[in-house]
Amino acid sequence: QVQLVESGGGSVQAGGSLRLSCEASGLTLSSYAMAWFRQAPGKEREFVSVIGGSTYYTSSVRGRFTIFRNDAEKSVYLQMNSLKPEDTAVYYCAAGPTQAAFERPYRYWGQGTQVTVSS
Repeated sequence: QVQLVESGGGSVQAGGSLRLSCEASGLTLSSYAMAWFRQAPGKEREFVSVIGGSTYYTSSVRGRFTIFRNDAEKSVYLQMNSLKPEDTAVYYCAAGPTQAAFERPYRYWGQGTQVTVSS
């Protein structure tokens, strides 16, 4: 049974930092592209970043967020710096066979972790 479990969310002030973690079980992490998506209140879920053979970021987080992985630890991380109130959302980890900036290819999803950034 595949499970993705996110952690590391919380409440911070604008300009602060958080590191999200996603721990995977039941799959060989190195065989998957791993992505982060987020969903703000009243909005659709949107792509944030993905790591596979390379890394990609949505433009609004490029230069502030860094995605990295440790396949031996079966974990992927999202380091978020210079946080802004508009980064407030539930952040989801996802695993899929190919890198993509949309949801469909991702087969497995975590339950999400809340990030709240206050001004």
